Amino acid sequence: MLLIDDLLLAPFRGVLWVVEKIREAAQEEMAGEADAITEQLRQAYMMLETGRITEAEFDGQERNLLDRLDAIRERESDSAEEEQEWHEVDQGGEDDEEEDGEDNGEEA
Repeated sequence: MLLIDDLLLAPFRGVLWVVEKIREAAQEEMAGEADAITEQLRQAYMMLETGRITEAEFDGQERNLLDRLDAIRERESDSAEEEQEWHEVDQGGEDDEEEDGEDNGEEA
């Protein structure tokens, strides 16, 4: 019976594996984007300190970069919540099977 279950679920598990890899790649890309924005912010601060840009120019750049950084962090927290929900759903299915087995044992 377990072999049949494994054969029937194999395509579904394969799709889940692909989706997980895509999600991991997207998270790595977001982390790289956040690092790039942080570097741009550091460079803008250095330009302000050396007098190559004015305070007003720096404020505009800083506001823009910090808004982008906040958006990335918000997406990361949303994806973390979604991941937690996926794991709860995945574990919930296994718990239901165990509960069914316990119910059958009590009725027998």
